[in-house]
Amino acid sequence: MRIAQVACVSPLATGGIATGARLTEQLLGDEHEIVNFNPDSVSPWLKYGYGAFLPQLLWLLPRFDYIYLHYPFFGTAEIIWLLKSFAPKRPKLIIHYHMDVKNLSLFAKIASWPSRLIRRSLFSQAEYIVSASLDYIKTSNIKKYYHSYPEKFREIPFGIDLKKFQPKIINQTSTNPLLQQTKEIIHYINDHFIKKSRLDLLFVGGLDDAHYFKGIDVMFRALSGLTAKSWRLKIIGDGNRRADYEKMADTLGLSKKIEFAGRLSETELIRSYQNSDLLLLPSINSNEAFGLVLIEALACGVPVIASDLTGVRRVFNNNKEGLLVAPGSAADLKNKLDYILDNEDKRREMAQAARLLAKNKYDWHLMQKNLKKLFKV
Repeated sequence: MRIAQVACVSPLATGGIATGARLTEQLLGDEHEIVNFNPDSVSPWLKYGYGAFLPQLLWLLPRFDYIYLHYPFFGTAEIIWLLKSFAPKRPKLIIHYHMDVKNLSLFAKIASWPSRLIRRSLFSQAEYIVSASLDYIKTSNIKKYYHSYPEKFREIPFGIDLKKFQPKIINQTSTNPLLQQTKEIIHYINDHFIKKSRLDLLFVGGLDDAHYFKGIDVMFRALSGLTAKSWRLKIIGDGNRRADYEKMADTLGLSKKIEFAGRLSETELIRSYQNSDLLLLPSINSNEAFGLVLIEALACGVPVIASDLTGVRRVFNNNKEGLLVAPGSAADLKNKLDYILDNEDKRREMAQAARLLAKNKYDWHLMQKNLKKLFKV
């Protein structure tokens, strides 16, 4: 079967939409031919931010059996609608709804108006509408569509390769039984009898305008008021706001405790998860629909603190694998950090539960199984 995967970014990029496209290609590519259409693979006639006008798709896509559209994609969603509404040959359409888009600039609001105008008609023509969380959909910009035709909607949480993302002691398994047993004994002693003098916190996310909603300023204000033991924060990610965040950290007297690591390779990223005690995701609004970094951390046995947002709040169980905080509240985040940093037993309990949840819910083979059900001859 031939599947045209349409997204505003390449699968090789970073972020939720790129990861969704990459996973789809990896998990379905063994049985289906998947061709990616994005502004990197097809020259856009017009491009603005993450939006792009790709009219070539009108004559390129009819040769496929399915179109898998990662939404939002302003400028090209309209092209898909034209094809589905008027083309002689119309492939079946599946839409993956990733997130609402908020706080657009005036130009972006004007540019996205056509897409919003045809959205109901476009979504009504889809075979299925996929989301990582129906909890998110029920309060999203397309909640009316969910109530109009709930039978079209499918919840398929993101999945990850649990052989890559796993706790440090598992990841470094030795083929020598004696050496492996020694490692496990050392790990047990470290885990149960040796108190860490410093706790390592981690944030993973974009530091650009597009990811303004990540709540880094909220996180910094919370950290500046901590009364808990010694800590350090590692920030993985980059973007045009990095210098502003570095200045903010310096102003709050945090620069010596915060490392801006930039973008890292997957191997370095996994190592950073494994060496961390806690992941923070203090996003401020529904632009954060799921939080892929949460399941990556959970898979590595790392507890999380994340904002109590629809979608995000269903990724883990509050007070079991992590803690939820009020979005935008530095005070609540500070209090939760103080609590979890001062309670080592609770932190270890959460770490064990984290890995178990990832194995039961976020193994990418589960995602693969659910995706395969969507694409039928």
